Amino acid sequence: MTTEETADTKEFQLPRSRVANERLHALIPGGAHTYAKGDDQYPEHLAPVISHGRGAHVWDIDGNRYIEYGSGLRSVSLGHAHPRVNEAARREIDRGGNFVRPSMVEAEAAERFLATVPTAEMVKFAKNGSDVTTAAVRLARAVTGRPRVAICGDQPFFSVDDWFIGTTPMPAGIPAATTELTVSFPYGDLAATEELLTRYQDEIACLILEPAGHTEPPPGYLAGLRELADRHGCVLVFDEMISGFRWSEAGAQGLYGVVPDLSTFGKALGNGFAVSALGGRRALMERGGLRHPHERVFLLSTTHGAETHSLAAAMAVQSTYVEEGITARLHTLGERLAAGVRGAASSAGVGEHVVVRGRASNLVFATLDEYGQPSQEYRTLFLRQLLAGGVLAPSFVVSSALDDTDIDRTVDVVAEACAVYRKALDAGDPTPWLGGRPVKPVFRPLV
Repeated sequence: MTTEETADTKEFQLPRSRVANERLHALIPGGAHTYAKGDDQYPEHLAPVISHGRGAHVWDIDGNRYIEYGSGLRSVSLGHAHPRVNEAARREIDRGGNFVRPSMVEAEAAERFLATVPTAEMVKFAKNGSDVTTAAVRLARAVTGRPRVAICGDQPFFSVDDWFIGTTPMPAGIPAATTELTVSFPYGDLAATEELLTRYQDEIACLILEPAGHTEPPPGYLAGLRELADRHGCVLVFDEMISGFRWSEAGAQGLYGVVPDLSTFGKALGNGFAVSALGGRRALMERGGLRHPHERVFLLSTTHGAETHSLAAAMAVQSTYVEEGITARLHTLGERLAAGVRGAASSAGVGEHVVVRGRASNLVFATLDEYGQPSQEYRTLFLRQLLAGGVLAPSFVVSSALDDTDIDRTVDVVAEACAVYRKALDAGDPTPWLGGRPVKPVFRPLV
């Protein structure tokens, strides 16, 4: 990467990416199909537009190569263009991808998924996470006859659908009557959750949460939720979009040994191919089927939900995870990275400001100001330095395609970034190192 040292920061330009971002905004609302991929999440004019990727590296259209973290928003856990996954998908593409009746690939993919996630008894596939979390909510409401949904209020995202987005700072277009049916509970607090269930006695259809996040579940917490759900007659739903495969092949439920009624998987399931899954107890799942005496539930009916190439990719991913011990490798890589970043930050005197958090397979970082408060300005400074050093890292989420050389190079770049971070802290103002407006949070009501 060509760089030029000025004002204690690395200045570099992405002229082609800048033009392409304008083109994207002219054609696509937000300039990207996921808000978390928006150019507002990066320093001004330094949002790379990607040309291609291979393994743990991506190239932008300006010709720069980066070590990529975030792993395609945690979806590409085996690395880009994984040969085994691509070959499995390619074989099915050559045989036809979508038919007027189910293919045998659907049965094989279901069998593979249920063998990988043995806590589920039936599964239905779709294309993205919101499909299946919303299906879980609908199923819970239908089975219980109750209107309210209880979400974990400490967790950032569950669905693009109204029942969740109405609770965010961007609720425009969503009727208040819909939002009022969603209530929240705090993670790790069984007493508060029980109080909520008691306050809305016989009204809450389900508790939906990510079973684990940046911190480990408190001892007994997930089992306590299981008991509360049973006692209050509501459905327990684990959103395993992130924890699925990264905690264990069977997700957090497989690691912690607590069985939900329903669970949702996606992201790592397809290694970048569009596939998600709703799994759960037969007694609930069958309500979305044809062979039961109850009122039918229109659960999931997606034209592309069973595209053969995506299901084949998912099967290849699961086989690779099991046969190659991918989850353990993700943890090993993450532990090496976390130790290196913490060491670099400490050596630069910013160990209390650049903070690595989360499970080793799912690392994020916080950028704190001189008062120890989260700072978008310092995040901008940090991201800018990483980009200049050839590291694309909205988080430090690893893929198994990384190697020790990639990790060591990343730590070197982080060390350089932390040296600049220290200078900004000493100056009491990071503005000279921002290069423009600060990065912005995804959920915000105004521009």
